[in-house]
Amino acid sequence: MMFGQGGSAKVFVATRPVDFRKGIDGLALAVQEMFGLDPFCGAVFVFRSKRADRIKLLVWDQSGMVLVHKRLEGGKFVWPQVQDGVMRISSAQMAALFEGLDWRLVRPERARRPLVAG
Repeated sequence: MMFGQGGSAKVFVATRPVDFRKGIDGLALAVQEMFGLDPFCGAVFVFRSKRADRIKLLVWDQSGMVLVHKRLEGGKFVWPQVQDGVMRISSAQMAALFEGLDWRLVRPERARRPLVAG
């Protein structure tokens, strides 16, 4: 799942679980209070449930606020250590997280230098 232009959106993760009864307005307020950011900035904001089997993503797509809710069947999302605060992950890590994979294993590929024929 790609968000933002070209899949390069900034992704912010709330490390502490949130009340999953919250909808768009409640999560937008949480973005302001927890992240200290504008929910209309185009970044993807990720929240998890207490049991870590559900996540919600909130993003402004220039025409409206989008809320995505995903529940894993028979598994849990890999999550950073529960503590106060937020963390930033890459779009590639977000894609792995959304699929229920261990996003911590996703590392950027090092740029390779072209071989020069001699």
